Amino acid sequence: MSADIKRISEAELEEQKKYENKVKSLLAQRYRDKPLACVVTYGCQQNVADSERIKGMLSVMGYEFTDKRNEAKLVIFNTCAVREHAEDRVYGNVGALKKYKLANPDVIIALCGCMMQQKHIAEKMHESFPFVDLVFGTHVVHRLPELLYKALTRRKRVYELPDTDGVIAEGIPVRRDNEKKAFIPIMYGCNNFCSYCIVPYVRGRERSRKVEDIRREFTELVNSGYKEIMLLGQNVNSYGKDLEPRVSFSELLRILNGIEGDFRILFMTSHPKDCTKELLETMAQCDKIANHLHLPFQSGNNRILKLMNRGYTREKYLSLINYAKELMGDELSVTSDIIVGFPGETYEEFLDTKSLVEEIGATSLFTFIYSKREGTPAAEMDDPVPHEEKAKWLAELLELQEQMSAKQMKLHAGKTFKCFVYGKGKLGDNYLAARTDGNLIIEFEGDEGLIGTFQRIKVVEPLTYVLRGEKI
Repeated sequence: MSADIKRISEAELEEQKKYENKVKSLLAQRYRDKPLACVVTYGCQQNVADSERIKGMLSVMGYEFTDKRNEAKLVIFNTCAVREHAEDRVYGNVGALKKYKLANPDVIIALCGCMMQQKHIAEKMHESFPFVDLVFGTHVVHRLPELLYKALTRRKRVYELPDTDGVIAEGIPVRRDNEKKAFIPIMYGCNNFCSYCIVPYVRGRERSRKVEDIRREFTELVNSGYKEIMLLGQNVNSYGKDLEPRVSFSELLRILNGIEGDFRILFMTSHPKDCTKELLETMAQCDKIANHLHLPFQSGNNRILKLMNRGYTREKYLSLINYAKELMGDELSVTSDIIVGFPGETYEEFLDTKSLVEEIGATSLFTFIYSKREGTPAAEMDDPVPHEEKAKWLAELLELQEQMSAKQMKLHAGKTFKCFVYGKGKLGDNYLAARTDGNLIIEFEGDEGLIGTFQRIKVVEPLTYVLRGEKI
C-alpha cells in the first residue's frame, strides 16, 4: 500500500475510546437523563455517511438524538462547500442558535465538514460566531470524542483544522439513518482538481480503503438485512490506484457482487475521465449491480470542458454512454450533473450542453448555475455573463430535461420491474415509493409493511419524473 496514506492505528483508536468513556462519565454527572444531540447534515452522500459515523460515536458516548435543535444539548452542523447556497444556509442556521446558546450556556454548538476545512471560512466562524464551541475539519472526524471532551471541559473554544492530505480510520461505530439502505465509503479525497471544484482542497488526496475492510462491512450489512447498498467516493473509478497490489473498481464490484444474499449495489460518483469499458461490462454482467450510471459531464462543449480541467471530450463521453447502452439497453438509467454559466461560457457553447442532453437521453439531471469557490482556478477567470442571463439558460435546460425525462419514462410503459421499496410515495396517501434496478422511481399503492423489501411492480402509467405502477 502507498506509504503516503496515513491509516489510523489501533493505539490511536483505543485512545479515542478512552475519551468516549470520559465523555460518557461526564454527561452522566451533569444530566439525570441522556442528553439529546442534533446532527444537521448538508451536501452529498459522503457527508451523510460521515454524519452516521459522528452519530455512532455520540451514541457510544451516551447521547440520544433529536431533530429539534432547540431541545439538544449538542448541535453539530456537518457542512458542505460545493456551492455558495449551502454555505449561506449554514451561516443562517448557526446564527439562529445564538439566543438559544445564550439562554442555555451548557449547550455545545459544533461545526465540521468541508466548509470548515477552508481557512477563510474558519476565520469567519471564529470572528463572527463567538458562541460556537467546537470547529473541526474533515480529517479529524475520528477524533470527535477527544475534541468534544475538550469542548465540554474547557472554557475556550476548540478549533482543530489540520492541513493534511487526509487519513483513513477504520472501526468507527456507525449509527445508520436507515434500516434497509446503507452507504459505504470505499475511498476518500480527489486528485482531479477540476478548476471550479473545492473538494480536493477540503477532502485531501485520493485514498482507498482496503478490500478486506470494505468486504467485511458490506457482508455485515447484508447479514443484517440491508437490501440497497451504495458505494461512495468522490471518484469511485479511481478506487484502488493507491493500493498494492492494485485493485480496480471493477474488481471490487465483482468481489462484492459475489457475496451471498438478496441485495442491490449502487455507486456514486463516477468520473468520465476514469470510466472504463471494463466497468460498464461489469455492470452489465453482474446481476446485483444496478443498471444506473451517474456520470457527470458538466458541459457539452469541448472548450469549456478543457477550461474546467475535466480530462475528456464530448466525443469521449458520448462513446462511453453509447457503449453502456449497447450493453444494457433500455434498462440503463443515465443521470448527470451540469454546470450552467461557467466563467466565459457563451450561449452558443451552452447550446452544446443542451444538445448533449438530448443525445444521451438522461432520465434526470442535477443542474446548477456556476458557484464561485474561493481558492479554485475558476474563481480567477473572467465571468462576464450576468447571473440573470445564466438563470434564463438554466430555465431552458430544465424545460428540455422535463421533455427528455417524460420521453424516457414512456419507454417503460407496461414493463415489470424488481423494485426496492424505500419509503412513502407522493402520488397519494396510500402510495409507496420504490426504485427499479435502473434507479427509476416507481410509486404504487401498498401497505407500509412493504418498505425495505423487494417487490415486483408493473408500470401502468409513465409520468414525467416517476412511474405509476401496481404490485404483481
